[in-house]
Amino acid sequence: MNPTSDNRIDRKFRELKARGQKAFVAYITAGDPSPETTPDLVWALERAGADIVELGVPFSDPLADGVVNQLSAQRALEAGTTTPRVLEILKAVREQSQIPIVLYTYFNLVYAYGIERFCLHAYQAGADGLLVLDLPPEESQGNDVGSRLGDGSLRRISLVAPTSPAERVAKIVQKATGFVYYVSREGVTGMQEHVAASIGSRIDLLRKHTTLPICVGFGISTPEQARTVAQQADGAVVGSVLVNRIAEWGREKDLPQKLEAFARPLAQAIHS
Repeated sequence: MNPTSDNRIDRKFRELKARGQKAFVAYITAGDPSPETTPDLVWALERAGADIVELGVPFSDPLADGVVNQLSAQRALEAGTTTPRVLEILKAVREQSQIPIVLYTYFNLVYAYGIERFCLHAYQAGADGLLVLDLPPEESQGNDVGSRLGDGSLRRISLVAPTSPAERVAKIVQKATGFVYYVSREGVTGMQEHVAASIGSRIDLLRKHTTLPICVGFGISTPEQARTVAQQADGAVVGSVLVNRIAEWGREKDLPQKLEAFARPLAQAIHS
């Protein structure tokens, strides 16, 4: 590891910018429907056109997640998915893919594992970034997961809420590396019928405080919504609708093929 290591997230955004395209960031829960299936699902999403995959580390009390992702975490835990098992899944993904991967997790899991140990093992397993949902900047002094590796090899993805005032936005994005994740609406994750009208003005505010790519998530569930978001942001994060399909098709042998076919129109809409 060295401070100038070329992170896959940074490289992907450079490639997309050179092509004039936006990022399709796909979220799934590691271990749902089973730990053995997850690598196949990541590879399927990559074939469909996903640029970055957020891999949720299942947690028993996922406060930021709506019912779809809560049930997904529950299924993963019941299938035996522990934090060490997620890192084994990540290693398996890396046997066939170099797609950028962000571990989407809660601080309790990182703390219980050991902060420095978690960061080191995540990096060694092939993670490119961490998104710790419940670690605000005020609480990250002395336990900043994004820099505990010392050389910044893992990118720290920061969440910005639609209710954050400008001075707080500046404080949050100051800690961010990789990209900024703008939460498009109040509340938890989940599919929505409409994209928030305030996205454009909030992205303008974010751009005053950071040069990092800005990706928008929470509630994007159709190609039309994904296209609308991609026209304004640097990427669109799609999660619950993919997780819902995994719940629906989880017992079927052709789950990866079905997920690939479902995700492809989302990728095409974002890239167009």
